[in-house]
Amino acid sequence: MPNAQQFEDWSGTDRLLVVFDGCCPFCHASVGWLLRRDRRDRLRFAASESPHAVALLSSVADRIQDAVPMESGNPGTIIVLAPASKAMPQRVLLRSEAVLACMGELSPPWPQLAALVRLIPRPIRDRAYRAVASLRYRLAPRLDACPLPPPEFRHRFLD
Repeated sequence: MPNAQQFEDWSGTDRLLVVFDGCCPFCHASVGWLLRRDRRDRLRFAASESPHAVALLSSVADRIQDAVPMESGNPGTIIVLAPASKAMPQRVLLRSEAVLACMGELSPPWPQLAALVRLIPRPIRDRAYRAVASLRYRLAPRLDACPLPPPEFRHRFLD
């Protein structure tokens, strides 16, 4: 059962929620990379297999179902949820847009690099993203269980 307090804590902020494949070692390494560089505490994380992420993804399924084929309940891509604000409705970002949104929340030089990469057309960026994603289980075998985050970062993960 998702932790309602954690959801309220996340949805009541302007932080991005990064939904990632919890059984993918490459994805865990990427999350670790983001955690070490997120000095402003702008990102929250949820493994796509967690009850919390399943509930969130089902609430936005109509916006992602055509773009993301669900493989055994796993979207097979990074998904970033940006909470609604006064100026903008909730956004669902996929693939390269999700990665660039995360980079945009980090300390310099990462937002500047993200701005440069955005000059590349999205179809080309997404093709590169898919190429790397298709290799993720060749780089490291699938994990049987999602590893726990380090204690100093656990508050950034939704159960």
